[in-house]
Amino acid sequence: MIVRKILKYVLILAVAVFAACTGKTAADPLSQKVDSLLALMTFEEKIGQMNQLEGWMNADKEAQIRAGQVGSLLNVADPKEVNRLQRIAMEESRLGIPLLFCRDVIHGFKTILPIPIGQAATWNPQLVEQGARMTAEETVQTGIRLTFSPMVDIARDARWGRLAEGYGEDTYLTEVMGAATVRGYQFSCANNPINDSDQIINGLAACAKHFAGYGASESGRDYNTTWIPEILLRDVYLPPFKACAEAGAMTMMCSFNALNGLPSSANQHLNIDILRNEWNYDGVLISDWGSGSDLIPHGLCADKQEAAIRCYQAQMEIDMEGHLYEKYAQQLLDKGAIDRKRIDDMVRNILRLKFRLGLFNQPYATTETPEYYSQKALDTALKTAQESAVLLKNNGILPLVNNDNKVNILICGPLADAKKEQLGTWIFDGEPEHSVTPLMAFKQDSRFSVAYEPGLTYSRDTSGEGIERAVKAAKNVDAILYFCGEEAILSGEARCRADINLPGAQCRMMEELAKTGKPAVMIVMAGRPLTIGNEVEKAAAVLYAYHGGTMAGPALLSVIAGDVVPSGHLPMTMPQMVGQVPMYYNRLNTGRPATTPMLINDIPIGCPQFSIGQSSYHLEVGDQPLFHFGYGLSYTTFEYGEVDIVESVGKNHDSGTERQEFSVKCSITNTGKYDAMEVPQLYVHQMSGELARPVKELKGFRKIMIKSGESVTVEFKLTPDDLAYWHEKWKGKTAEYYRTTDPADYEVWVAPDSRCLTRSKKITIH
Repeated sequence: MIVRKILKYVLILAVAVFAACTGKTAADPLSQKVDSLLALMTFEEKIGQMNQLEGWMNADKEAQIRAGQVGSLLNVADPKEVNRLQRIAMEESRLGIPLLFCRDVIHGFKTILPIPIGQAATWNPQLVEQGARMTAEETVQTGIRLTFSPMVDIARDARWGRLAEGYGEDTYLTEVMGAATVRGYQFSCANNPINDSDQIINGLAACAKHFAGYGASESGRDYNTTWIPEILLRDVYLPPFKACAEAGAMTMMCSFNALNGLPSSANQHLNIDILRNEWNYDGVLISDWGSGSDLIPHGLCADKQEAAIRCYQAQMEIDMEGHLYEKYAQQLLDKGAIDRKRIDDMVRNILRLKFRLGLFNQPYATTETPEYYSQKALDTALKTAQESAVLLKNNGILPLVNNDNKVNILICGPLADAKKEQLGTWIFDGEPEHSVTPLMAFKQDSRFSVAYEPGLTYSRDTSGEGIERAVKAAKNVDAILYFCGEEAILSGEARCRADINLPGAQCRMMEELAKTGKPAVMIVMAGRPLTIGNEVEKAAAVLYAYHGGTMAGPALLSVIAGDVVPSGHLPMTMPQMVGQVPMYYNRLNTGRPATTPMLINDIPIGCPQFSIGQSSYHLEVGDQPLFHFGYGLSYTTFEYGEVDIVESVGKNHDSGTERQEFSVKCSITNTGKYDAMEVPQLYVHQMSGELARPVKELKGFRKIMIKSGESVTVEFKLTPDDLAYWHEKWKGKTAEYYRTTDPADYEVWVAPDSRCLTRSKKITIH
C-alpha cells in the first residue's frame, strides 16, 4: 500500500518536471496539476471518472472503485460509509483519485428551508444566499461535496410539479436567486468564475439544472416535450443558467426533455455551441439520472451504444447511472467512433472540479459525528420562512394580537400539525421529528388559548366527520386558523396535476367554516400556485406559506400574531382557473387585448356572434389572474410617489464608447402604523420595435425596511443593455442570433407588483 502511494506521487512529480523542462506547461498551476495527472491515466481510468453510480454498495462496485472505474457516487449520506469508500479509492486504486460524493440537497440538508419557490417569494437574495451557505455547512460534514441545485428552470405552468424546486416564472428574478444560491453553496469562491482561480472551495459544488427549457413542458407534465423558438430560448430560458455560470457554478445538468425534438443529453447546439463556445464554460456537464439511456425511449437512438455516441458528441461528461460510457467507450474507441483527445478534454473538466474542491488534499468527511440544527441554522430557516409568507388578503383580522387579552383560536386543517408535509418535496435527509408545526408553536405561546380539531387528516381526505367536529369547535373561539394545501408528495418531480384546486374535501371545509360566522384565516401550505378564488372570497384573510420547512410553525405564528410583518411577494402568477395556464405577467399583448370582457353568464341568449366583441380572453374568467406576479400585502400601507428619471452619458465597459444611462428614482412612504419591509419593483415596456415585446418586464427590485411615517427613495440604474433582447437574422438558409437594443420609446414603472398601478414615465433610446 505504502509503495503504491509513493510510486503514485513519484510518477506525478516526474510528469510535472518533464512538462516544465520541455516548456509544455499549462498557463496556471491548476491546469498543470490536471494535465500531470491526466498523463498518468489509462483510457479505462479516464472513462471511470465519467462514470457516476448509485452509492448502494456490493462487491462488484467496490471492485470498480479499486480499479479506478468510478469517478463519483450518489446518495451516500453516512460519513462513516463515505470515508470507507473514499479510502478504497485513495489507498487501494492505482492513482488514488478521490471519489466525488453527490446528493440532491435542494433546500436544506437536515435543517430544512422553505422550498425554493417559497424562497423566491422572499425577494431577498441575501437571505437566499445565507440559506444556501447554511445548507452547505451542514452537508459537507458528511463528505458530500456536490448538490444538484439550484434549479433555474423558468416555470409558467402551475400544473408542473417541479416548479416547487425553482424560483418562478420570471427570468430576472430567477437569475438573481439562482446566482445567490450558487454563491451560498460555493461560499469560498463567491464571484470567482471557474476558470479564474486555483482557489479551493470549502462548500458544495453547485449544479445549475436542468439545461435547458425543461419548465416549458407541454401540458405541465414532467419529462414532456418542449418546443421553444431560439429567440424565446435565449431571452427567457437561458439567462438564469448564464447567471449561474458567471456566479461560478461548477457543474450543470442536462434536462430530461427533448427540446425542439432533440433531447438535451445529445443536444450539441445547447451543450457545445452555446454552453462551451459562446459562454466559455469549463465546468462539468452531468446527465440527469439515466437521461443518456433515455435517448432510446425518446426515439433518438436505436440502442445504448448509439446513445453513448450521441452523449459523447454532445460533450456530456458525467453519465449519471446510465452505464453508457462504462460499457461502450472501449468498443467505440476501437471502432474509431470516439477520439482520445476529446475524452481527455472531458475528463480534464472533471479532474479540475475535484482539485478545486480540495479533494486531493482533504477527501474525507470532516467528522463522523456531524452537528446539525445549530441555533444559527434554525434562525436562518425561521427568517426565510417568515419572509416567504405572502399575505394575499386581510379584512383587518390580522395581526391577531392587538392587546393584552388572550385570543381564543381554533386551529384546524390537514397541514396544521403535519411535520413531514411542511418540509416539502426533496427532503431525503430531512427529519420530520425536528419540525416545529403551527399547532406546536401556537400551543407554546401564552397569548393564545388553542382548540384543535384537524377536520381532515391529510390533504386528500374526502371524509366529512372531522369537518363537523371542527365546525362545532369553531363556535367557541374568536378566530379560526385553517391550515390547508397540499401534502409534500403532490409537488416535485413527476408530481404534476391537471386540477390545481385544493385536493380532497378542503374546499368544502372552508365553506363550512365560513358559515360559522367566525373570521377564518386561511393559511395555504403548498408546492405550487393553487386555484383558490372561491376560498379566498370566504376567508377573512389569506396567507400563502408554501412548504416552509423545519421552522414553518414558529414563522407562521410570528406573522399571524404580528411579531413580524409579512413581506413576501408572489414569484408566480396565481390563475383563477386551471384553464388559464400557462399564465404569466410578461406576456405579449396580442393585437386585440381584452378591455371590458363580457363573461359567460352575462351573454344574452341568442345574441349575434360578434356582438360581445372580439378580444383575447376566456369567457369564464376574463383575462386577469387571481393574483398578479409580484403581489403581496403588508400590515401597513405604502404610498409610491412619482417616478423621477435622470438621463446621463456613460461608457460601455467593453468598447469604451458612449451610451445612455438612466437613474430611476421613486420615493416610497410608509403611511401605516407598522415598521415594515417593502419590495419596490422596476418594470419596463418597449412600446415599439423590431419584434413585439412583453407588456411588462421586471428589470430590478429592492427589499427595504421603511419605518412607520418615513419615506425612502429607492434608485435603479437602467442602461440600453438592460433593455436588449435577442434578434434573428437569416443569411440564406442559416440563422444568426444577436442581442441588441431597439431605438424606441419605453415605459418605466416603479411599483409594488406587476399590475403597475403607479404612473409610468417614458424614456427614449436613440
